[in-house]
Amino acid sequence: MTLPHGPQDGAPPLPDPASVDPAVLATLLARHGWVRRGGPSARYGRWTPPDDADPGTSLLVPAGGGFDDAVELLADAVTALSHSRSPSARSILLALTVPGDELQWRRELPGPAGTAPWDDAERLQRAARAMLAAGAKAGRTRAAYFGARLDAWAGDFLEHVLVVEQGLVVDNGGGLTAYTPAPEGRAAVTTLVRALEALRDAVDYRRVSGGPEAFENAVQAGVSRELVQSVEELVRGATAGRLSVAWSAAAGTPGGFGDRRIALEFSPGDLPALEEAAALLERIEPAVAVTVVGMVVRLKRADPAGPGTVRLRVLGGAEVSEVRLRLADPAYRLAAEAHLAGAPVRVSGRLERRGGFRRLTHPRGLELCGLEEAERQRLLKTLGEAGQGA
Repeated sequence: MTLPHGPQDGAPPLPDPASVDPAVLATLLARHGWVRRGGPSARYGRWTPPDDADPGTSLLVPAGGGFDDAVELLADAVTALSHSRSPSARSILLALTVPGDELQWRRELPGPAGTAPWDDAERLQRAARAMLAAGAKAGRTRAAYFGARLDAWAGDFLEHVLVVEQGLVVDNGGGLTAYTPAPEGRAAVTTLVRALEALRDAVDYRRVSGGPEAFENAVQAGVSRELVQSVEELVRGATAGRLSVAWSAAAGTPGGFGDRRIALEFSPGDLPALEEAAALLERIEPAVAVTVVGMVVRLKRADPAGPGTVRLRVLGGAEVSEVRLRLADPAYRLAAEAHLAGAPVRVSGRLERRGGFRRLTHPRGLELCGLEEAERQRLLKTLGEAGQGA
């Protein structure tokens, strides 16, 4: 799955002026450095771009939506933004069109200004995608290492994220902006911010004290192996990697964050500590005892009378889509019968971290699930839909 992308060429989509909240527009203009002319009690405010970036542009924004000409003025403001040469105008329009929290990643690159490796945009996108997925998983539950667990949950979150590549930005580096749904997606983003802050503190502690214990303690803040590796991806090959977060002007600032600016930075000097953290977090995550219900989707064995490998499409009991297990001959034949009959099976074992929690070891108690026909058909339909989406 790839992240959906917003428009990268041409003009951004224009929001409906009737749906634009003047207070939200004013907040976005101020956030991007636009200057308001006129007193605070005025019915209208005139806004001009920062640093005279576009001298011919000014926006007349009403103080509220209750004035007769409010929609007309907002339509003029939206049109003016769409024609503005100010770099921030496009970001403001996108924030109005797709209300949500705004996350911006930057990679500062070595070498002459205006140059970048051909694959740098792809690297930045991978890092951002992995970071958002790690935040979504940690927003659901805490784990030092997730592997394939909660992949479907993270994938559903990513499907609702709008990503816009910025290409080369000021100085030398690549930029990327993501708009996450707010307040629906707030758990993922707030967890991500707190986890990155905890990771920044843990890396600093490791570099100063020489002790890795802070990484283990940071798991409760949402730090995971996946998050650490996403930061590695962001930093590797760059002189610095940064993430900044601006909360949705429409949804407001989430509780516990106040008005503080969210800006986090990592550098290549952090890589040794990050690599150590990734190995540690995978190592400390225990195997999980589970009892799963699933459909047999693949069977394989070399000897007709020997053990074989079975793959199950998981319907319940574990937060992974598939597991593999090795069964002795009697249990393997029972799994084959279940496959032919289209019936689910139930089996207990330990979900091992090796292979990303996709392997069930020490399987025991394999049995066919006795289901009513209607329930069996429902499960088969679920399996078919999952197979189409895979």
